[in-house]
Amino acid sequence: MDLILWRHAEAEPGNEELADALRRLTPKGHKQAQKMAYWLDSVLPDNCRILVSPAIRARETMMPLAKLNRKFKIAAEINPEASADDLLKAANWPDSRETVMLVGHQPSLGDVAARLITPKQNECAVRKANVWWITQKERDGEGLRTYLKAIMSPDLVIK
Repeated sequence: MDLILWRHAEAEPGNEELADALRRLTPKGHKQAQKMAYWLDSVLPDNCRILVSPAIRARETMMPLAKLNRKFKIAAEINPEASADDLLKAANWPDSRETVMLVGHQPSLGDVAARLITPKQNECAVRKANVWWITQKERDGEGLRTYLKAIMSPDLVIK
């Protein structure tokens, strides 16, 4: 199984007057999301299951990829307050046999990455708009092993 973690792109700063879930992407965030959607569309398997946080900034991050005919589902369990356990349960990790992408938030995405690829570390810092691609493979009789397949940043996408 492959688990892809996509942190939402740059969003408006939070403040007392605006509920966290209503924060929108900045113009820079929209550009980041477009670049990452372009790259993701070129590498995602056709049957990738995509689950997106209900927060507006996560849905706006997903929209350029949705415009490329990628279907997704809003998943309440991937909200900004979600835990790593919530995300792993939503992805059905490690039991799922399909590729799953979660479009969500820090620190829960970083907590998932740390748990799966650096168990001695409490968290990883997943930067805004970045994608972390984690995979599990059988390895020479050692059973399933978890690997970091790729980290991609919108700054590296040439479009």
